[in-house]
Amino acid sequence: MFNSRSLFRVLQSASRLSNNPGIQPSFSRSLFIQVQDTPNPMTLKFLPGQQVLDDGSRTFNFATVSEAKQSPLALQLFRVDGVKGVFFGEDFITITKNSEDTEWSLMKPDIFATIMDFLQSGKPVITELSAADQEPSDTTILPHDDDVVAMIKELLESRVRPMVQEDGGDITYLGFEDGVVNLKLKGSCTGCPSSSVTLKSGIKNMLQFYVPEVKDVVEVKDEADDLVEEQLKKFEKTLGEGKLD
Repeated sequence: MFNSRSLFRVLQSASRLSNNPGIQPSFSRSLFIQVQDTPNPMTLKFLPGQQVLDDGSRTFNFATVSEAKQSPLALQLFRVDGVKGVFFGEDFITITKNSEDTEWSLMKPDIFATIMDFLQSGKPVITELSAADQEPSDTTILPHDDDVVAMIKELLESRVRPMVQEDGGDITYLGFEDGVVNLKLKGSCTGCPSSSVTLKSGIKNMLQFYVPEVKDVVEVKDEADDLVEEQLKKFEKTLGEGKLD
């Protein structure tokens, strides 16, 4: 359970005149957006109370505006001052802020309004799939996978992924070689202080219990991940020095 939760209620209503001037029909639409803290202080998880992605078997991670071209909602969220990253799960959206100095209290109203307006428009969150997105998911068991790889994929999909998504993140299986499982962390897991604990004490121990061939689990990072981690270290240093109000 998360340390803090908040519930944001957005109510939008409109009315129009009918052909009968004595009657004024109206309609109203409500969207309840729940906000959850994540283990990563640089990210928040937004739950609009409805499905975000049509295909719940996939997630989408956008670390830059250029990567977000396939998602109109992600592009709009990047326009909110302070947004550094956008991640879509089946029924949630994780937002990463760009700096420890950026206040969530200033960002939330614009994030709420953007999510509300877009989801109520009925437009698709993802308008087109890239070539990589059209390929089988990372944990799909392929005909050439041996028993060890098949078991690793099954465990990641059925046991690890739901746990990680609960915290607003996700994992991508990148391969198994010489006893090492290579994973990429996404969403709130990127740069998270507890990610190493999750990998070593959680994922690694579980995989080794069921698959003795697994010797280690390694996180594969890219440049964007390093930038997020750098910002997080600055944030933790500020907290330690007591400079944050």
